Formats: sequence, structure tokens, C-alpha cells
Amino acid sequence: MTQALAPAAEKITDDNAAIEAALADASIPTLMLSMIHMSGDTALLDGGIRPLGVYLNEVQGYMSEEDKASIRAQALDVITRYRDNGCQAVPIKDPETIRRMMSFLVAEEVPMDYVPMMLEEMELDGDARQLDWDDIPADERADFHVTVIGGGMSGVLAAIRLKEAGIDFTVIEKNAGVGGTWYENRYPGCRVDVGNHFYCYSFAPNHDWSEYFARQPELQQYFEDCIDRFGVREHFRFNTEVVKAQFDESLQQWQITLRAHDGSESQLDSNAMISAVGQLNRPKLPDIKGRESFAGVSMHSAQWRSDVDVRGKRVAVIGTGASAFQLVPTIADEVESLAVYQRSAPWMFPNIDYHREVEEGTKWCMKHLPFYSRWYRFLLFWPACDGLLPSLKIDPNWPHQDRSINEMNEMVREVFTDWMKQQVGDDEALLAKVVPDYVPLAKRTLQDNGSWLSALKKDNVELNNLGIREITEQGVIDSNGELFKADIIVFATGFHANKFLWPMEIVGRKGIKLNEQWGEDPAAYLGITVPNFPNLFCLYGPGTNLAFGGSLIFHSECEVRYALSAIKALLQTGNKAMEVRQTVHDDFQQRLQGELSDMVWSHPSVKNSWYQNDSGKVTVLSPWRLRDFWEWTKAVSAADYDFV
Repeated sequence: MTQALAPAAEKITDDNAAIEAALADASIPTLMLSMIHMSGDTALLDGGIRPLGVYLNEVQGYMSEEDKASIRAQALDVITRYRDNGCQAVPIKDPETIRRMMSFLVAEEVPMDYVPMMLEEMELDGDARQLDWDDIPADERADFHVTVIGGGMSGVLAAIRLKEAGIDFTVIEKNAGVGGTWYENRYPGCRVDVGNHFYCYSFAPNHDWSEYFARQPELQQYFEDCIDRFGVREHFRFNTEVVKAQFDESLQQWQITLRAHDGSESQLDSNAMISAVGQLNRPKLPDIKGRESFAGVSMHSAQWRSDVDVRGKRVAVIGTGASAFQLVPTIADEVESLAVYQRSAPWMFPNIDYHREVEEGTKWCMKHLPFYSRWYRFLLFWPACDGLLPSLKIDPNWPHQDRSINEMNEMVREVFTDWMKQQVGDDEALLAKVVPDYVPLAKRTLQDNGSWLSALKKDNVELNNLGIREITEQGVIDSNGELFKADIIVFATGFHANKFLWPMEIVGRKGIKLNEQWGEDPAAYLGITVPNFPNLFCLYGPGTNLAFGGSLIFHSECEVRYALSAIKALLQTGNKAMEVRQTVHDDFQQRLQGELSDMVWSHPSVKNSWYQNDSGKVTVLSPWRLRDFWEWTKAVSAADYDFV
């Protein structure tokens, strides 16, 4: 079972000088709320020194240096008294006081209906997402078997929660280790673009991140550490794939065919199946003439070869999405020459902390100051919550649809464009290439600390937006017929995002195949359950990708709780199977598509977006407020399902 988080991971034993040195790196607004937990005095909330504003990844509240110094001095006195009195934190239970503290931290009113969701995320009072299973006998839970497909972030999470529940389970993972995308994507520069102190399980924070946006090895290690910490490693079958899963209506269970790396096959029978395969799982290669004729080394960015050395080589990178955005600046100084082929320019927004290391003082505060790490998590979450949604809604009366979708979106365009102009300077030709021709926020927006455009300005780097005519034995030929002779070609061309659970064969009731039922329009109720496929629960399923904020870990914690509440409902009622009602599913899809059709991702200016399927329909994204999705997934509603 997960344990309720202590107010602080470690007690304070440092002397005053060490404490004072650590506070130099503290987030002062966060520090102020931790001081309340140390002293029990809420007077700081009414004082004249307070955060002045909030912005994504900005953690100092735009406070003056004078005010920050004043708080550090006050904090030193509070912390030393807290230390000398045995490090006894003061719990804050009153919801209104909690809301006042939240509002103080982000310098704006936090509505009361957001407080319960945020309290869950912060775990000020225990793990509220852990279900109570005491009313179901342990032997009944142990007799119910669940197969989890995928050992990435969601699969590890499902494993932890299933063990807490006392339910028997097996996790099938095609790789040799956990982490999913963080196991597979090992290209130079690969890192997360959600702040790490938010991009971790709510019940398993990590106070030792080396960077604010950690790189791949550290992320993958976090998930490895989690399966050991929570004792679930023995449930994982690595180097194994699910080939087929068929629902047996006579037994009301799934019959799952597995294939090991050596080609041997076996069968696993399960009462329920949880798909944790993700959306960005199967690399997609572009349909370019002559792609396989290249004589040098070619590879997808998600299949980076550790034996390939780019130093001194001529490298072509095809694509300018998130992977290329990280890869190109990392290798630009190492290669002889670098040609970057761009089909669509990315919008980017400033984040000066994107490559910054976490200071030792910050780590000290996270570990030692009561509830500091939890308030810091809230400070990262709130600006990335639901406040951005209005800028994504198309205003049909907005007169400038060729460049933006509403007034707020136009302001975003100006900020993003100015950021690029500051970096490009008087290079009008480069500016024309890098400013996108579609409205802001319509595709994945990338975080930038200046490294991308700095790389493109290097003498040995060329950004080519003319299009590719073909690939030859020697290299890449653009639409003007110019050949770039390459030693290495990297395809940073994304994934088959709209092919959920592919290439597995999933067969439901009456022999219905999931890939045929879905076709090009994958759909699931709440992104989790599908008609004709009983006891199948999708994590990170259709319509659940986040393109405006939040964290996929937050979404997965919501989805896993929903899936386990469904399993709990089966065990409580003595039923063997449950299937979402077609009318419930269809009503949700109608509302989902109605909402998506008015969002920026469906704007006519958007072409070649992985958010869309081949017909231009958005199937992968969630348009809902995070608060709404959280509410809908707190527990399964029996009225939405038919039980057998």
C-alpha cells in the first residue's frame, strides 16, 4: 500500500548558516506557505508582501528582490524554531484557509470547486486516489486477474494501484525495461516538457531531479525505481508482446496470445484487460520516394542507435516537431553539417528554465520544509490547468481568422512571434521560415530557451522548407533538385498516433474486431471503455491527449482510478463482465466532437497535424476542463454500463 506522505521527507538538522544558504534558491511564494505549516500563523496571507502574478514555470511570483530578501530573513527565524521544536508541522484542515493559501500562491482567486482536485494532487492529507477495498474479501480480489498491456508511465501506475487493491495482475511489456516512451526515445537531447516536480506520481514525488525538465535516462530510472519501491517488478513480463486478445463470451474473460522475443507463443487468460500502450508508441516513417535506397545510416528518432556516432558526420534531420526540437540543438556543434527539413514550423514559447539544473538549495527545501514540495507542485499545475482553454476556442466573429482565432489567441501570437524575432535579429529569410503559417496553439507548442533558433543560425546548419522530392543512395534531394549528401538520416517524423492498440488484434463480442469498429475514428467513452469490448479499459485512449496544459500523469491517475472502480463494481455485484452502453458512448462522442469542432486544433489553417486523422478529424485530444475530467472519472457509474 502507498503510505501517506510525511510533511517533509527529512527532518532539519542543519545549522543556521546552511539553512540560510539553501533559502537563496527557494521559491519565495512556496516558502511563505511552508512557513505557515511550520508556525501555524496565517498572517502572511494578509501581509503586504505577496506574489504579484503567475505564469507557467515562473515560481517567484514576480516579487521584488527586496521583498524576497525580507521573506528569507523571516523564514530563517521560523525554520530554526521549527527545527529546535522537533520539526512538528501544523496541519491545515480548513478548506477555506486552503483555498486562501492557493489563491495567495498564484495571485488570483482559485474557485472553491477546484480545491478538492488540487488537494488530491498535493496530498496534504493522504492518498485520496487510493480506493478502499476492505468490503471485498481478499480471496475474491486475488482470484480476479487483470492483464496490463504496456509498462510505460500508465502501466506502472496501474500495477501499483492493482497491488494496493490486492488484485492479481500481469504487466506485458515489449521492451526490456519500464518507462515506455522514456525507455524507447534515447536520441540526444530527449527530455520532458512538463516541469519534473509535477511530472511524477502524486503519491511518489522525487526531490532529487537534477534538472527542472529532466532528460530521458533520469525519467526512465524514475519508473524503474517506482516498480521496485512499490514491489511490483515480479508482475512484469518483459520482452513480450500481445499479439491478439479475444473475449470469450462463454467464460466472460479475455484470452490473450503473447509472443516472446524468441518467437515462442503462450496464452494468458484474464478477467479484465487494461491497455496502457499509449498514443506515441509506434514510430511513423514518411512516404518519401527512395527512402530505403539510402546507403548510409537511417533511423527514426525513437529508434536511435547507440552505436552511431554523429561527430564529424553529415546529418539530415527530417521533421521539426518536438523530437527534432530537442535533437538538433544537441548535435549541431558536433556534426560537420546538418540539414533540417521542415514541413511545418512549430510555435514555441519562452522557458528559460528548460535546460536548467536544479540548485542544491531547491533540493534541500523540497526535502526538508514541510509541504513545500506539494505547494510547489500546485504552483506548477495551476498555470497549466484550465486557464488557457479560452484562448483555444474559435470565435466565429473574430475578423482575423487567417492568423488567430480570438483576441486572446492573437495576443499569444504576438508574444510567440516577438520571442522569435528577438532571437533571429535581422535575418528576415530565417524569420520567414520559422514563423508558422497556422494559428497559434493549433499544434503541439514547444518550450524554448533559445537553443532551437541558435542552432538554426549556425554556419553548419541549414533549415530547408522546400519539401523533399526523394531520397537517394547519397542523401536527400529537395523539391528544387538540390542534393544534401548525408552520412546519417534521422526521421523525426512522429508516430501512428491515431492507430490505437495497433498492431494488436483485439476481438470483442460476436467476433467484432476493434480495428474494424474504429477504422480511422477511434472512440471510447471517457477515452476509457468501448462498446462490444467488455472489461477492456484504455489508459491514454482516444480523446485523452492533453494539448493545453496539465500532465498525462494527472490524466492517467484519473483513468486508473476509474478502471479500478469499475473492477471494484464487478466484484461488489458478483458480475463477470461490464460493457459501456452504446447510447452512453455515442452521446459522449457527439459532445466530444461538438466541442472539438470549435477548438483551435480543428481550424482550417491546420494541415498535417498528428492531432488529426487522415480525413482531418481530431480524435486524440481532450477538449475538456481538467476539473471536469477529474469529476467524471472519480468513480464508475453503474447506469452507464450493462453487466453480465
